[in-house]
Amino acid sequence: MTDLAAIKDAARKAAFARRKPLFENANAAQAGYLSEVLAGYRGVPLSGFMPIRTEIDPTPAMAEACAHGPVGVPVIEAAATPLKFAAWTPDTQMVSGAFGAMIPADPEFFEPEILIVPLLAFNRDGGRLGYGGGFYDRTLEMLRAKRPTMAIGFAFAGQEDADVPLEPTDQPLDLIVTEQGIIDIPRGG
Repeated sequence: MTDLAAIKDAARKAAFARRKPLFENANAAQAGYLSEVLAGYRGVPLSGFMPIRTEIDPTPAMAEACAHGPVGVPVIEAAATPLKFAAWTPDTQMVSGAFGAMIPADPEFFEPEILIVPLLAFNRDGGRLGYGGGFYDRTLEMLRAKRPTMAIGFAFAGQEDADVPLEPTDQPLDLIVTEQGIIDIPRGG
């Protein structure tokens, strides 16, 4: 394991531990600010995520967005590949996919222009610590090569960590939304 890999591994363990009590104390309004942000992008194809373990829950905001345009969820097809995105509504029949995240039983794929991204830790410069598979980094790199693609990090405010370990392949977030508010990322940061 390289030094950076060891540093990221330790940071992930600490971030999981920090997130657990945040999740346990969360209320039903945790997606309110996310709904507010998405209201400014009505009709733009977007992807959220189906929360697993102690992740913050974006599904109320995703359900609202379904009334205005396509909404999807990520599907992992294989290790070390970009994600694909399957159309989702609150009525979609779901099955367990890779890593335990729910995915549509009969996926219809599309490419979103906004991704709501889960994470373990973030900093105010748009840095994100994910789970280590590189799925969102690969996906954002691919989508951003085709068209402007917005990455919205969605997390509990207590997941902020000024010392998030980053590497050159990490794709930056454009905006961070928490249950406590919206964090704008400085341009060029």
